[in-house]
Parts: sequence; structure tokens; C-alpha cells
Amino acid sequence: MSNMTFVPRKVFFTNGVGRHRNELESFELALRDASIEKYNLVTVSSIHPAGCEIVNPAAGALELTPGQVVFCVMARASTNEPNRLVGAGIGLAVPAAGDHYGYLSEHHGYGMTKLKLSDYVEDMAATMLATTLGIEFDPDSAYDERREVYKMSGKIVQTRACVQTAAGDKEGRWTTVVASAVFLM
Repeated sequence: MSNMTFVPRKVFFTNGVGRHRNELESFELALRDASIEKYNLVTVSSIHPAGCEIVNPAAGALELTPGQVVFCVMARASTNEPNRLVGAGIGLAVPAAGDHYGYLSEHHGYGMTKLKLSDYVEDMAATMLATTLGIEFDPDSAYDERREVYKMSGKIVQTRACVQTAAGDKEGRWTTVVASAVFLM
């Protein structure tokens, strides 16, 4: 038996929203909006491999085949409550040292604006990476303060967020949001 390793070479970020009278179909429509409905998605935990190139979704899709098993980090949330704010987000933190792994974070929930959710998932990813890199910071300080510490350390080179928020359908249909980091082998 050969020793197979599954280390992603590339990743792309995508998000979407779907609305339907059935929850499952609203999820399908959210995946369609994110252009990832045609793959067999397998969720994994949140490590961004060293050297994993970030590509745009269109370029990433060119490397995939409908029906293919595809690994991803996904956040997903649904509501059928009219006007309830629902959100899903993925954060990324990439280290400056090219031989060290980075972190992806995911969060889903209710009541967070797009900006608040973006900051939240970006903060989680950056904080997880900072702790593995030995960056000293006050965990109780505001993210804006910690972000400056992370940048000044020179050890974290990039952070970003991919989020989707939506207000629950006013007629009570299911509203589902997804955000995903999709890996390419």
C-alpha cells in the first residue's frame, strides 16, 4: 500500500446565500451561489498548509470536476425567522515564514454584521497563528490593538476574511449562508 498524503497546493475562498421553503434546498442554493454545489464537499479542520497558493474562485474551478471529492473548511448557518441576521465566515492568517503553516478559522451565528463577522474570523485565525509563533500579546485587548502587534512582529504576513451575511426571508422561508475555503490538491 502506498503512502498517500493529501496536502493542498492551492485554496480559493467563496461565499453564497440561498432562500427556499425547505432548509436543505436553501443550503443547495447557497452552494450554487458560491459555485461549489457540484462537488462532494468534505469538511476538514483549519490548517492552511505552508506554500498553499491563494487563487481566485474562477481559476480554482478550472481544476475541479463535477462530482469530485473536494476538501474544504466551511461555515454554514440557516434561519427561517423573518429578518433575523445570519452569518457565516472564514478567516485566514498566513505566516511570513514560508515553511510554517497558517490558520483558517470558521464561525457561524446570528446577529453579526458583515464587518463584525469579518473582524471576528480574521482575529481568530490571527490569534491561533500568533500563539504558535510565540508572539506575545494581551488576549484581552481589542483586535485592532492585537492586529498592530501581529503586524509589528513581522511574523504574520497576511490576514483576510470571506463572509456572507443575510437577513432572514421576510416570508419565513429558510435563508442559508455559507462561506468556504476550498482546497485544491
